[in-house]
Amino acid sequence: MTTPAADDALPLGRFEGPGDFACCVRAGLQCAAEGGWRELILSDASFHDWPLGERAVIASLEQWARSGRRLTLLACEYDTMARRHPRFVRWRVQFDHLVSARQARGADLLELPSALWSGGWVLQRIDPLRSLGVADQDAGRRLALRQLLDEWLLRKSQPGFAASVLGL
Repeated sequence: MTTPAADDALPLGRFEGPGDFACCVRAGLQCAAEGGWRELILSDASFHDWPLGERAVIASLEQWARSGRRLTLLACEYDTMARRHPRFVRWRVQFDHLVSARQARGADLLELPSALWSGGWVLQRIDPLRSLGVADQDAGRRLALRQLLDEWLLRKSQPGFAASVLGL
């Protein structure tokens, strides 16, 4: 994996292993906050090994959260999220107005894309089991990933991971 000049902290290129993947997620979310990215999509079977519960990641998300921003989550299940990332769950409740969560129940865990998408940069695990993938700014890769994610979001998922549970 290579990193461009110091003025652009986005990782680019191939990454290998859970440590590299987590570093790319952190860097991407920090750049989203600093750059004011309007839309983010986070997709993974369960977000089990994402660093979403880390204080630095939550700080980036809090800095990113402004009017007009949108975060879409896509997962097969969110039980792991609640157990492994309680800070993120609290953040999600606080910023519910910016978050849309979709669930692909019954989907093959390895079929659902493991990715962070934005309009200018993507992070995609090609092999989620070994955390092998690529971080890229290429317009073609961004478009292809967005089309794949849209297929899941629009046709293969339904609302999930509510910010609160209403009851009588």
